Amino acid sequence: MALFEHIEYDNHEQIVFCHDKVTGLKAIIAVHDTTMGPSLGGTRMWNYASSEEALTDVLRLSRGMTYKSALAGLPLGGGKAVIIGDAKKDKSEALFKAYGRFVNSLGGKYITAEDVNIRTADIGIVATETPFVAGTDGKAGDPSPHTALGSYLGLKAAAKHAFGSEDLKGLKISVQGVGAVGFDFAKYLADEGAQLIVCDVNQESVDRAVNELGATAVSVDDIYDADVDIYAPCALGATINDATLKRIKAKVIAGSANNQLATPAHDKIVKDMGILYAPDYVINAGGVIHVCSEAANFTLEDTSARIKNIYNTLDKIFTRAKDEDRPTGEIADEMAREILAKKLAEKKAAL
Repeated sequence: MALFEHIEYDNHEQIVFCHDKVTGLKAIIAVHDTTMGPSLGGTRMWNYASSEEALTDVLRLSRGMTYKSALAGLPLGGGKAVIIGDAKKDKSEALFKAYGRFVNSLGGKYITAEDVNIRTADIGIVATETPFVAGTDGKAGDPSPHTALGSYLGLKAAAKHAFGSEDLKGLKISVQGVGAVGFDFAKYLADEGAQLIVCDVNQESVDRAVNELGATAVSVDDIYDADVDIYAPCALGATINDATLKRIKAKVIAGSANNQLATPAHDKIVKDMGILYAPDYVINAGGVIHVCSEAANFTLEDTSARIKNIYNTLDKIFTRAKDEDRPTGEIADEMAREILAKKLAEKKAAL
């Protein structure tokens, strides 16, 4: 498995392959960039089909965290970790302790937190082996509510640019994934009068959205055919691809999932189709802002202001993309790289 030639390798500073023989832990930690500060990013646990698939995911996710933190104005770099395994069967205290020792071996270059299938209780176990964690009970806690809030505000910014108003009343919105983040996100939309169509691999989550939010349920495949104004991916990534774009009718794509585009090329494809795309690492930055509040000792007021600013950041991206007739993801990447280049120049000048 080639690393430096990997299509998703982007001058990552460090990749750590972790294996603990006693617990069976198999994990990959990717530190993408520490120009702005120590890398921070959640750990996700997923039953990847192969180690190659896990590597691709962690490389993309860690790069997204660098850009996410930069555009959110945080004193953090980008990193991410994946644990290969079935979260329903393979979780154990010993496994998370072993993982915590690997995190600790990096000496603070990587700070971990919750992500897909990892809860605050799991991170609490990791924290018994390393201080380099955030989002723990009794401190910042679960970042999901702030991820949902930031994504909701970002969706409103997208609605303003696509439909001329940020008012969501009467708009039809499909929400793919109504778990920890997706449900709270969907609730904001429902409270504003949007008509929701939802799906999830977990039937209990679907039933909750139907019963509590008045949503209409469809299958996980039929969600792509829904006749809606906005498609909100809030589950796993790569749902915006050649096959699904033939079926998606929405004029806006704005949701909380990471790595929504199957490939970077889909950024331009979506634009050419007349669809406004809210770059995922910008719209879902509420979670990392929340976690950073613990790592950087932000006040509640500062945390709230930074989450609300997601709306303004996307507003700038959408405006610049329209003025320059360029894809929104390309604009977001460029803005993030400008911030990183400025910081790196400052560091070099200080030597």
